[in-house]
Amino acid sequence: MGFLPVLAFEGGTRRNIPKFEVGTLLYLRVVKANFGMNPELSCTDASGKAAEFGPLKDGYMFETSTGLSRKLLSSPACPVLEALGKKLSFEIAVGLNGRVWVNAASPDTIVVVANAIMNSECLSGAQQIIMVDHLLKNIQ
Repeated sequence: MGFLPVLAFEGGTRRNIPKFEVGTLLYLRVVKANFGMNPELSCTDASGKAAEFGPLKDGYMFETSTGLSRKLLSSPACPVLEALGKKLSFEIAVGLNGRVWVNAASPDTIVVVANAIMNSECLSGAQQIIMVDHLLKNIQ
């Protein structure tokens, strides 16, 4: 749960209110979070531009541990994402809350990417690369 003001969208005014259906998946940033209060969310970056924030269309959202989400966002790049990115074309959005959204041209690609990410949590970098190679051989 969080608080998302009407003016937290690029071009959002009292007359221009963005409308979303219940259950719409949004990629947001947390502006303010205090203990005992719902966090304040925004669909714009610090300069007021929408950037990459907004509704996430299509794709598949799944939950992982917060530790895995931090690994996916880490620098240098996560081995499983690097290995998948060399062979497959897909989009990914990772939140520090453990939620991951994946989208690709085909449902098969989405399933492979989601499974590879979920299975990579307890594997070393070398094991992740071997697992991705094995998954990609199975789908070809």
